[in-house]
Amino acid sequence: MSYLFTTPDEQVQMLQRIGVTSLKVLLDQIPEDLQLDRPLNMPPALTELELERHMRGLAARNAGASSRICFMGGGAYNHYIPSVVDELASRGEFYTAYTPYQAEASQGTLQAFFEFQSLISELSGLDVANASLYDGGSGVAEAVLMAGRCTGRTGRVVIAGSTNPEYIQTLKSYFANKSTEVIVVPTPQGTVNLEKLEAAVNDQTACVLVQQPNFFGCLEEVAAIGEIAHRHSALLVQSFDPLSVGLLKRPGDLGADIAVAEGQSLGIPLQFGGPFLGILACRQQFVRKMPGRLIGQTVDRNGERCFFLNLQAREQHIRREGATSNICTNQGLMALRATIYLSLLGPAGLKEVAELSCRKAHYAADRLTQIEGCERMFAGPFFKEFVLKYAHGADTAVRKAAAAGIDIGPTLSRLPELSWLPEDERDQCLIVAVTESRTREEIDQLVAALA
Repeated sequence: MSYLFTTPDEQVQMLQRIGVTSLKVLLDQIPEDLQLDRPLNMPPALTELELERHMRGLAARNAGASSRICFMGGGAYNHYIPSVVDELASRGEFYTAYTPYQAEASQGTLQAFFEFQSLISELSGLDVANASLYDGGSGVAEAVLMAGRCTGRTGRVVIAGSTNPEYIQTLKSYFANKSTEVIVVPTPQGTVNLEKLEAAVNDQTACVLVQQPNFFGCLEEVAAIGEIAHRHSALLVQSFDPLSVGLLKRPGDLGADIAVAEGQSLGIPLQFGGPFLGILACRQQFVRKMPGRLIGQTVDRNGERCFFLNLQAREQHIRREGATSNICTNQGLMALRATIYLSLLGPAGLKEVAELSCRKAHYAADRLTQIEGCERMFAGPFFKEFVLKYAHGADTAVRKAAAAGIDIGPTLSRLPELSWLPEDERDQCLIVAVTESRTREEIDQLVAALA
């Protein structure tokens, strides 16, 4: 049996066709004692998120079943994904589509990429976005390489130490056999010191890289960092959380020349390390130096709207010395998921997800810091995650939470790029992230597990 949706206007037309004024007139023909009493004795309707949580709770009653609660952060997050994202992205024409070598024959794929680019441009506040990179780490490395092409400088890159350590590792791998000096400015206070940052920038610096919100969840002075970079004729590259712009200023509004992001939070589930989605956007004057694909819109010979591949300067297509990148197959299916997710949310939904994540994270921080031996490692404003300092050791906190069916972390001790933090502090610190998916009851369960 299928359900066919009808609009109010269509219902009026059908009623007029059979000569009745309302649906009630039809139902009045049924004896009253056989009609349902109104209002129905039913509980209030649940949202999709509430219904899924309820069904998971019922399933967890089965022998051997478990339903874990995720408070893990550090670059990958347990945000809620509407079921329609899975439904649409799993359609055969999308799920099995390959990278468009005969591009103009793949109009559906090109349109999906074009809509993705349009949404990312709006999200980042920048003029143009490409059709995706591999992940947030490769996006950072490609953005820094791009900055060198734009400025003609290859001597130095300056990075805030509060940037995701895995992104820094990826960047150093890209530059391992290059002469470019990669300078990481330590951030023992959780955010970068502007004076120390400026001292590291010279006239050979291609770009300054900062993450906002940063790896520790703290908010950086991005506009001021941008002024430092531009004062030395370097570019500002900002790595950002796409959902954070529901509350925070967009990279373009803060003066960023290039913005990159990990798109996992945009409708992509946590799945053992990937696949993820790299996002990159820039200002119009740098478009010719951009890596990856760029999809354009035009009209065909009949004047109909159509799409084409209008920029793809990769090694496979042009001479190696003229290529901007060796990026090959992109994350097209993940970009499609992000497109569907953002289209569903819209501006109001994006703001709601950001607000819920922010408020719940602050509630969790307030409750956890009431526990003896628990405190926030870094003061100052934060978005949806924070560093918790646990006097009995971060590994102990992870074990206690795990025993209660809760996952937290990562611990800072497992990240070698944070070696500038004192060892005893790293051993006590871990990240706690709270998204809109978490409930007050779940947060209270975490508090009880660590108390």
